[in-house]
Amino acid sequence: MKNSINGHLCIVFAQEHYNPLGLIRGLGENGIFPVYVSIKRRGEVATKSKFISKLHHVDSVIDGYNLVMAAYGNFDYEHRPFILFSDDKSIGYFDLHYEEIKDKFIIFNAGASGKINKYMDKNAIMLLAQKHGFNIIDSWVVNTGDIPKDLIYPILTKDISPNSGSWKSDVFICQNEAELKNAYTMISSPIILIQRFIDKENELALQGYAIDHGRQIQIITAMNWKYLIKGYYSPYHNVRMFNDLEMEQKLQEIFVEIGYEGIFEVEFLTTKENTNYFLEINFRASAWNHTTNFAGMSEAYLWIKGMLNGYIDSTDRKEFEEFTSMSEIIDFGKRVDSGMISFQEWLKEFKEAKCTYYYNKYDMGPYDYVSDKWDQYK
Repeated sequence: MKNSINGHLCIVFAQEHYNPLGLIRGLGENGIFPVYVSIKRRGEVATKSKFISKLHHVDSVIDGYNLVMAAYGNFDYEHRPFILFSDDKSIGYFDLHYEEIKDKFIIFNAGASGKINKYMDKNAIMLLAQKHGFNIIDSWVVNTGDIPKDLIYPILTKDISPNSGSWKSDVFICQNEAELKNAYTMISSPIILIQRFIDKENELALQGYAIDHGRQIQIITAMNWKYLIKGYYSPYHNVRMFNDLEMEQKLQEIFVEIGYEGIFEVEFLTTKENTNYFLEINFRASAWNHTTNFAGMSEAYLWIKGMLNGYIDSTDRKEFEEFTSMSEIIDFGKRVDSGMISFQEWLKEFKEAKCTYYYNKYDMGPYDYVSDKWDQYK
């Protein structure tokens, strides 16, 4: 069972979820069965994949960090293991320790300790995007409880950083000051970003990777939601080739300024007038990394290949026809359990989806494990 490429061990390090499952399958389908360091979270999914060569269970990111340093930090410099990430807490912690580990591992990085964390701040990355020509939404950064005098309602609250609060639990749409004050009683992040609420037509999410400190990037899939959920992400999508060269150039300028090497996701809000507003960059594999596997271009495998070669091979860009992807358990809960559509309608769309996040006929362990526990994973 091969778990390395050109002498470089491949490790997936992540909070347990279907996010790392996409990375594991993407590598496995290219002949590399990675080591998986699974950080305890509700339920298990990725741990059941047949493509794992060795599995480590740990209770925290710190425990996992100590484990990989002790167990895998002794390779020679020329054969340092790769570590791939799919959650903010893991990449955030390793980024803070980059100077300590850069001679032991090859990880997503921006060339210096703490630099990725700097741009995980939503306000910092939005200002950088605005500098490079993207539209951004009117925003205010405040201590939780403070109310700017010039707010324009309705507004949306967000954690300033993915590691500062409770993610979606700190998202509130407020129509007036009274609703904002009430939201403050439930928000856990000490600092929040308030944005003018825009009634979006859709969202745009781009999956890709960068090497050579941002000087080379490849955007593999572009996604729009097939239906919207207020304050939540949609689990059912249209997936297509990305062909906007002007947007790609602006994004590359951002990655060059940051100096980023790694897998990424970029998110935009799209209005009814078809205007794209930049939202954020995730400096790790997102939940939607599965789409790159079904497009025939695993971002996990291609990032490693690009880092080893020192360039992105032009033949690694493949044409594909638009397809649908479905995070089936969440989608079932949102649409069938709620009565939005019938089970028969949902089953037809499930069968037609090229990309599903649990079900995979070549790797049935995760789906078989969760199929009788759906309520736990919604």
